[in-house]
Amino acid sequence: MISAAFSSALCVRPIVSFSNTIRGVHNHGRVACLATSMSSTSMTMARDTENELESRKYELLNIVQDTQRGLVTTADQRSAIEEAMVVVEGFDAGKEIDLSKLDGTWRLQYTSAPDVVVLFESAARLPFFQVGQIFQKFECQNESRGGLVRNVIKWSVPRLLEENEGATLIVSARFSCISARNIYLKFEEISLQNINISDELQTVIAPAVLPRSFLSLQILQFIRTLKAQVPVTSPERRSVGGLYYLSYLDKNMLLGRAVGGGGVFVFTRAQALIF
Repeated sequence: MISAAFSSALCVRPIVSFSNTIRGVHNHGRVACLATSMSSTSMTMARDTENELESRKYELLNIVQDTQRGLVTTADQRSAIEEAMVVVEGFDAGKEIDLSKLDGTWRLQYTSAPDVVVLFESAARLPFFQVGQIFQKFECQNESRGGLVRNVIKWSVPRLLEENEGATLIVSARFSCISARNIYLKFEEISLQNINISDELQTVIAPAVLPRSFLSLQILQFIRTLKAQVPVTSPERRSVGGLYYLSYLDKNMLLGRAVGGGGVFVFTRAQALIF
């Protein structure tokens, strides 16, 4: 009996169902296909989102291009600009500012800030004053919680200085990140440099038809290299500062809002400025 039982045990083999094996292979294939499909869907959605974002950014720039950087705007335009900004900002909401992306030079395309718009208004009203390009230059490549920002204004006096690029006014400030999106600006210095006098004025100082004297050449060189600096802070004077909300940032667009009703800003990436 024991022998028969032992013999029967030796004859027993695990029963492996061929159909179960095929089913397992089939299920594995379905999982792999599902993962591939999900990956493909995610890539498609990401691509669609990116295309939608670029379209919204283009719409914003298209709206502001006829405003002369904010000088000429109607109530409807200002409303449309605000709506377009909010849409773009929604794509980047909640993310912490990447200082490596912020680093570099940004050209002003539009602002509603009164202290900047007044420059455009003055240039439009006064024949002897021109405002050229305006930039913000952030220097924070190797920083973790702040850096330096320079507000750069190109301006000119017709017939005395080169058109639109006659001189450069720079307002420098240190900034520190106080939250994911807010930076605090502490203004340090105002400087005037890169003075390029007009051909007419050069002719008056050192006439081309006469031998240029050493003195006249020295005057020209002095004007070209003149750099005036005025500190904003001093032991007797409290530092001027301001809160700035960076509402959107990517590789080619920067949107900002001066906290406290100081206006909005639309910037695009520009070629690096070297001082």
